[in-house]
Amino acid sequence: MKTTLLCDLPNGAHATVRGIVAASPHADKTLLRRLGELGFIAGESLQVMRRGPGGREPLAVLIGETMFALRLLEAQCIQVQPA
Repeated sequence: MKTTLLCDLPNGAHATVRGIVAASPHADKTLLRRLGELGFIAGESLQVMRRGPGGREPLAVLIGETMFALRLLEAQCIQVQPA
């Protein structure tokens, strides 16, 4: 089972959330808790819709029926298993 980070997926990619990790010293407990509250929890399916200018941020991510715009820091904290 290959696990990667959400920030590494290309546009249009489908994946399943594997977990939330503190990938940076700037990713505190509040950020990690917020991502979980938004629905980025293990087992949830998602799709990367598109990226902002230059292919970086924000990342438009569809999880369930809701689209979120994530900063690169947030996307680096979400471990996924590509579909």
